[in-house]
This record gives sequence, structure tokens and C-alpha cells, in this order.
Amino acid sequence: MSDRISADVSERAILLVNLGSPDSTSIPDVRKYLDEFLMDEHVLDYPHWVRALLVRGVILNVRPKKSAAAYREIWWDEGSPLVVLSKRLQAALQARVAEPVALAMRYQNPSIEASLRELAAKHPHLKELLLVPLYPHYAMATTETVAKATREAMARLNLNWDLKILPPFYDHPAYINAMLEVTKPHLEAGVDRVLFSYHGIPKRHVRKSDCTGSHCLTASDAQGNGLTVTSLAPRTAFCYRHQA
Repeated sequence: MSDRISADVSERAILLVNLGSPDSTSIPDVRKYLDEFLMDEHVLDYPHWVRALLVRGVILNVRPKKSAAAYREIWWDEGSPLVVLSKRLQAALQARVAEPVALAMRYQNPSIEASLRELAAKHPHLKELLLVPLYPHYAMATTETVAKATREAMARLNLNWDLKILPPFYDHPAYINAMLEVTKPHLEAGVDRVLFSYHGIPKRHVRKSDCTGSHCLTASDAQGNGLTVTSLAPRTAFCYRHQA
């Protein structure tokens, strides 16, 4: 009870931000999500007119139907798996800390602005916001766009909070340990090869931010609990799901 009371007058809050998802698997909702996502200049870093021509003139005329079908294959009864799991993470963290923990999505709902507005209404004493982009590795299309969108939303809402941003945690022991705990049973059972698969970003994004690709390489070879993935499965490799 005391933790919940202290949260009501807390001067600091935590905002978790994930990528986002369509509100449903309907084609209009998927189209709306793709439009917001692909029109982000941090995702497609072309001049606005080029981006609009490509996204609204081509992609949104063919992609939503295919993407909606793909979403239907993975959709849970509770909703989008990404949103549902993010809410579970929020609840788990809230159970461990006294500060209020909010959740937002960079694209679609709950939006960053809506979550900030709710935080401000429920906790009028807030002075500091810890922003936690739920991405281990830094990229323009993930961490950077979340930070920018949060700053812009705070400005629109006239929130003069001290904004602190959790840095990339790809090499943090707790993150590495968590990956090892999940994969260890499979690795100890004996596998021929371990393949680290990352989503991938355009090469020009890599040159602008993580020019050596070291974030992914470090995470692939990091140690945790005195144990490495490579020690359990000497034959390792990494790849990118899309353009690298």
C-alpha cells in the first residue's frame, strides 16, 4: 500500500516505448499503421515528397492487404502480441518499483502523447521522466525516433520535465544473462550452429549511427554468468533479416 501511495506523489515516472502495431487486423487499421510508420523520416530518410510518393502512391496501395493477412496469422485473442507482451512487461516492472510506469507505442496506440497526458493528469508532481525505448541496440529508426517523438509530445503538452533516456543496453550483463537463460536449454541439448538474426537497417543508417555494426556484434559475442553462447555452440553466425 505504501508503494502505491508514494507513486501518487512521485516526482519521477518511467515511460516504456515499443514499436507499435495496428489496432486490429483490418486492412484500414493496417494501412493507418503503415502510413504512420513508413512516413517517419527516421525510417525512410528521404525528402518528404519522395517518401509520400513512395508510401502513399505505391506501398499503401498494395501492402496493407498482404500485411493484414500476415497479422491475422499471429494475432492473439487478447490483441497484438507485441502490445500484449509490452503490457505484461509494464505490469511486471510496476510491481517492482514505486514510480508510475506508463507504456506507449511509437506508432498507433497507445500513443506517446496520450500516455504522457495520462501521466501528467494522474501524477501532477512529476518533475522527471525516464524514457525507456524497448530496443537493445541503437538505430535511427528505433531509439532516435522514440526520443524525438517524446520530446515533441512533451513540448506540445507543455511538460517541463527533466527527460532522461535509457541508453542502448545491448551489452548490459542483465540483458545478456536474460538471453542466455532463454537459449541455454536448447544450446545444452546440442546444436550444430547458433544463428543471430537481426532485423537490419539500410547501410546509410548504419553509417550515420553505429558505423561498425558493433552493437549487434557485441551482443552476439557477449558474456553472461561466466558463460558465452559461443562456448556452448562454437559454430556461430549472425545475419540481418532485411537490408544491412
